[in-house]
Amino acid sequence: MTQFLESVWIALQGIWASKLRSFLTVLGNIVAVTSVIAVWSLVKGMDASVTTAIVSEFGADSFSIDREGLVTSEEEEEATRNNPRVTLADADAVRRYGPLVTHVMATVYGNREMRYREHVMERVSLRGVTRDYLQFSTYSVERGRPISPTEIDRDTPVVMLGWEVANRLFKETDPLDKMVSVGGIHFRVVGVAAKKGSFFGSSQDEYAVLPFGALRRFFGGRQSLMLTAKPTEPSLTRAAMEEARMALRVHRRLKPTERDNFGIFSSETFLRFYDTITSGIFAVLIGVVALSLVVGGIVIMNIMLMVVTERTAEIGLRKALGARRIHIILQVLVESVTLSITGGIIGTGLGFAAAAIVSSATSLPMAIYPSSVALGIGITAAVGLFFGIYPATRAASLDPIEALRRE
Repeated sequence: MTQFLESVWIALQGIWASKLRSFLTVLGNIVAVTSVIAVWSLVKGMDASVTTAIVSEFGADSFSIDREGLVTSEEEEEATRNNPRVTLADADAVRRYGPLVTHVMATVYGNREMRYREHVMERVSLRGVTRDYLQFSTYSVERGRPISPTEIDRDTPVVMLGWEVANRLFKETDPLDKMVSVGGIHFRVVGVAAKKGSFFGSSQDEYAVLPFGALRRFFGGRQSLMLTAKPTEPSLTRAAMEEARMALRVHRRLKPTERDNFGIFSSETFLRFYDTITSGIFAVLIGVVALSLVVGGIVIMNIMLMVVTERTAEIGLRKALGARRIHIILQVLVESVTLSITGGIIGTGLGFAAAAIVSSATSLPMAIYPSSVALGIGITAAVGLFFGIYPATRAASLDPIEALRRE
């Protein structure tokens, strides 16, 4: 241990004695690690933001059924174009034939202008829900109360506002029990939904929840619905999805050879799709950035070869005084690794700073994890070790007599 610490100290003294050369040596590592850490922090922040947004929208313990499902190609879009509308009869079929399903919520969507006195919001996203919506965590209330099942059954003109809608329409005024105009019809505000935040700069709180029948009066009964179902246990989500799928096939009298004419998906479906389309992109991006680490490693190897040449006499003297081969190798390797890690530490700090600047200037989120620090320092340590092996073995192979004769 003493030998190792002494080697580190000698390495640091060598770095400090040639500050400009040391800086230029690790500049490639600094740039590479800065890029890797900045990209990694933004990627991790985006992963966390996408996961939170998808789970917040679709729920972690539920799945959804709609007319098309997750469409990822033109062929799938063409195949699903003529699918029949999802109706309340489909919701009843899922309840009737799906013993693993406890609740089924039907939702109809639309957009209308919303007004309170002189404050107006155009094209607020409206969601008409059935009585089972209270069983889903995607509609939690921050103030007031949710719309009651009785109000939904009677199509009572009440509304629960999204956090951003309440904030923009009412400012500092308490919105509860106030009347808002939705498409020219007055609704009483009974609650304000909990804040979800923004997703890539787009607010997730610009919506309002109305009774199902009240919203259908705006748009008629020919719109396709979104069904959201909750399994008896979160662990049974996949089995419940399969039951719901079979229930709809039976209800719609599909033959075994016919494809599903509806879409069924969960938050996990979207997360898998996100991972599929981004994992390759992120891997290539990180790989391209990491190439500069190889360049930085080659620079370190060249510098260490030059250092070995400069210290030929010193190495010969140490070997003549009894230094073993392992001591010479350790000396050069420690200096190479220390030099590389120094660049890694500087690059890690600059990478976090760069990610913070990008995040503040754009809508891209960032996240800092201890693993990012380990990544930055670990990569540079590996680079320093790998590219220091050749100079170290070359120094250790020097003949002490020949080395002293050069002096």
